[in-house]
Amino acid sequence: MQAAVIRRTGEPSELTVATVPSPVRVNAEVLVKVAAAGVNPIDAKTRAGSGVSAAIDAFPCILGYDFAGVVVETPFEGHSLNVGDEVYGMMSVPRGAGSYAELVSVPSLQVTRKPRSLSLIEAAGVPLAALTAWGMVVELAKAHEGQRMLIHAAAGGVGHFAVQFASYFGARVTATGSGRNQGWLRELGAAEVIDYSAVDFAEQVSEQDVVIDLVGNVHASTGTRSLATMRPGGLIINAPTGSWPGFAEEAASAGMRATTFKVAPDAATLAVVTRLIDSGDVRVHIDEVFPLADAAEAHRAIERGHTRGKLVLQVGHLPF
Repeated sequence: MQAAVIRRTGEPSELTVATVPSPVRVNAEVLVKVAAAGVNPIDAKTRAGSGVSAAIDAFPCILGYDFAGVVVETPFEGHSLNVGDEVYGMMSVPRGAGSYAELVSVPSLQVTRKPRSLSLIEAAGVPLAALTAWGMVVELAKAHEGQRMLIHAAAGGVGHFAVQFASYFGARVTATGSGRNQGWLRELGAAEVIDYSAVDFAEQVSEQDVVIDLVGNVHASTGTRSLATMRPGGLIINAPTGSWPGFAEEAASAGMRATTFKVAPDAATLAVVTRLIDSGDVRVHIDEVFPLADAAEAHRAIERGHTRGKLVLQVGHLPF
């Protein structure tokens, strides 16, 4: 099969398309013909030599967590998924091969039917970002009526889902984003939107119950400055790996509760997200679609930042 691989960590140009052995389905795995794969910041970090690159045990390595496609083999005849079903899910990279490939063999607990209302291209942009946002906003922050929640990088992949989940469960969302995304973030459910490039959010916001930190201190000490926007004992959740050295200590000194978050593949939760998408309560925004051969350019784009929603690689030829 064809896949976008890296033979060593480094610049985006290390991502090239190669012919590699097709995966062999075993045990309770589902074999899926991939139509599209999502591109996430962790992919680029790993390719560059950080992220989860320390766990890569062999090259060439196939990156990519998100996938959407069609089932071609199931674990057994009576399985809930059938050959021909359109599905989506999340891989476990680098414990196994990723989704930048024509075929993936994935544990059945990591894959579910895609939303009927989404194309395969759109569905590929959902799993990792939506599951991350759900874990932070719903499971950890327990979003609810009257809660005040500040969400940074709200227009990004995780951020635009976080705004929607928080708003759906009744929280009053303050979102930070660039000027071009102000109106769009309000459409997604933000009660207040702050253009971080024009004003200091720390001077505009106070008494927040929760901060969803998708930036850390890699830009203008966003994480540290967020502590001043919180009520005593508030909860701050930081997601980007390595983005805020000293995070726990700083938060504790400011009197705040604090935790990082790491997403896990979970088809059951993804099925809940599916229902919210098909009911029209949640949507995914795909900013740009790249052919698999342009995976390196997709990584350059995500490293430049300012992506609205998600970037996707088209792997298979459509219609699928």
